[in-house]
Amino acid sequence: MRLTTFSLCYVPFTAARTYQGPIFSILVLFFLLLPGWSQAQSVRAVSADSVDAIVRKRMSANHMPGASIAVVHQGNVVLAKGYGLANVELNVAASPQSVYAIASISKQFIATGIQLLAQDGKLKLDDEIHKYYPQAPQTWQGITLRHLLSHTSGIVREGPAFNSAKRQPDSVIVQSAFSLPLQFPIGSKWQYCNVGYFALADIIRKVSGQPWDVFLKQRVFEPVGMTATRTTTLSELVPNRVDGYEWEADQLHRAIPYRALRPSGAFLSTVLDLAKWDAALYTDKILTQASRKQMWTPVLLSNGSSYPYGFGWRVDSLQGVQRIHHSGSLPGFRTEYARFPQSGISVVVLTNGEGDEPVQMAQDIALLYIRSFNEKSGNKKQ
Repeated sequence: MRLTTFSLCYVPFTAARTYQGPIFSILVLFFLLLPGWSQAQSVRAVSADSVDAIVRKRMSANHMPGASIAVVHQGNVVLAKGYGLANVELNVAASPQSVYAIASISKQFIATGIQLLAQDGKLKLDDEIHKYYPQAPQTWQGITLRHLLSHTSGIVREGPAFNSAKRQPDSVIVQSAFSLPLQFPIGSKWQYCNVGYFALADIIRKVSGQPWDVFLKQRVFEPVGMTATRTTTLSELVPNRVDGYEWEADQLHRAIPYRALRPSGAFLSTVLDLAKWDAALYTDKILTQASRKQMWTPVLLSNGSSYPYGFGWRVDSLQGVQRIHHSGSLPGFRTEYARFPQSGISVVVLTNGEGDEPVQMAQDIALLYIRSFNEKSGNKKQ
C-alpha cells in the first residue's frame, strides 16, 4: 500500500536556533525549567516509527484499507499522518486532510449544541421532553434533556421508522418510538439510545429556529476553523472524501453508505479539524468551563450509583489514567477520539474499515505518549 505522511510538531523556543549571545545559556535554562517545555519535550521524544508500527499492525490484522491519526498535546498537533488508501480503486493515499465519516463521535457536537442553547438561556438541561414533544406518551413523563444526553431515558435504541436509504425529518424517527414501551425506568440504567440524539437535534432546530446542522456550523465549526467538517452527503462534492470498505469472504468490498442523515452519527471530518476542536476544549471559546465539566461528569443513576458516560462522551480510565473518549461505527468506517486530561494528550483515529481496531490503536498510541510523559515528569504510574 502507498503511504503518505504529514507531521507537525511545535517548538516553544524557536529563537534558540538563531541567537547565540551570552544570555543564551540562561534563556535555555529558563525554558527547560518551565513545566510546559518539559512536557513538550517528553511528548516529542516518542518515536514516529513506534506509532507507525502500532497503526500498521492493527490495520493489517483487520484488513483495513486506510487510516488517519492525529496526536495532540494541550491543543497543539505533535503528529498527524495518513496510512494506506482513502480510495482503493483510484489508489488515493490517506492523509491528515482525508475526510471520513466520524459516526458517533458526532454525538458530542449535538450535545454541544444543546449546551450552547443552555448557555444562551434558551433551554435548561432539566427541561422535560414533553415541553418540546407535547404529543409524547405519558410513559415518557419525566424524561429530561439530561436523560437524552446521557442515554438514561429508557427509550429504545433505534426508532422503528428509521430507514438507512431514506431521508426524513428527525421528528418522524422520534415519534415512531412513542408506541414502544420504555426499556427500563427513567434514569435507572444506561443504555445506548440513538433516538435520544435524534430528539436532541430536533430540539436544537425548534429552539434555535435553524436547522441543527446550520446552527452547529455557525456556532461551533466556523468559530473553531473546522473548515472540512460538515454533515454527511452522497450527492454533494466533498474534497478529499474517503470511501468506506468492509472485509467479507476474504475480500475487500465497498460498504453501502447510509443515505439517511442520522444526527447520532451525522458528520464528516478530518483528524486535523478534530485537533482544532480539541484545542478549543481547553478554552471557553465555545463551551464554558461549567459546561465542559457537566459534559465530562459520569451520569448519576436513580439508585445513587454512577455510569461512566457524560454528554456524548464516555468517561473512564485506561491503566489508571483518566480518559474521556468516544468511538464511532458506520458501514465502512470505524473511529475513536480519546482525551487524557492528566497528561494533556489526545489521540484521534479515523479509519475506512470495520472492526474495533481504532479503539485499540488510540489506546496503544496514547500509552506511548503517556508513559513518556510520566517518565519525564518522574511519575511512574501507568
